[in-house]
Amino acid sequence: MALVKIKNVSKTYLMGEVQTKALQNVSLSIEDASFVSFVGPSGSGKTTILNLIGCLDKPTTGDVFVAGEQVNILNRKQSAAFRGSVLGFIFQAFNLFSVLTTFENVEYPLVMIKNESISKRKEMVLKALESVGMLDQKNKFPDQLSGGQKQRVAVARALVTQPKLVLADEPTANLDKKSAVNVIRLMRNMRDKFNTTFIFSTHDPGIMEEAEVLYTLEDGRLVCPANK
Repeated sequence: MALVKIKNVSKTYLMGEVQTKALQNVSLSIEDASFVSFVGPSGSGKTTILNLIGCLDKPTTGDVFVAGEQVNILNRKQSAAFRGSVLGFIFQAFNLFSVLTTFENVEYPLVMIKNESISKRKEMVLKALESVGMLDQKNKFPDQLSGGQKQRVAVARALVTQPKLVLADEPTANLDKKSAVNVIRLMRNMRDKFNTTFIFSTHDPGIMEEAEVLYTLEDGRLVCPANK
């Protein structure tokens, strides 16, 4: 069974009296342990489709299934619980808390959504930081880290709950080329090690090169699904 299945999905936003068709009749499937990227120009629907998969928005028509759950029919509370148990997120702007240390930033989702003991949380956080090569930076604050290091912390935070799926919206946009390449390869290694599926939206040729499946969107339509 596919980890993600999108069936005849359209999404229309209404701004005043103007309708914007963000997605138009999109259907696709994504398997377990995949490394997938949505590509296309700005406004093509990349972020919208990630938001639908991530239970952050709902389609106007059509259905979205993730890990066997029809997520478009979940209410707000159910969506939050599903995100916490199944999904991890990596953001373009890192979204680290400036007042928390590296350790505390990675621990945060465990405190918020996982009922784990303090000792178990510590074990999970240290393991996640070690896996991304940031264990020696655990007591530093975000403003003491480089952009590449911040994104490594963000990857650790996304993986610490052991999600089945990680969604990454333009994760390398704020990184220099070398840092971007390192982060992409890190995420690829995490996929290989933990069988976690990674789904990106990106303009970055580096991610496009590393992705195993590319889905090209134009004006909200899926125009080029292709296995590499």
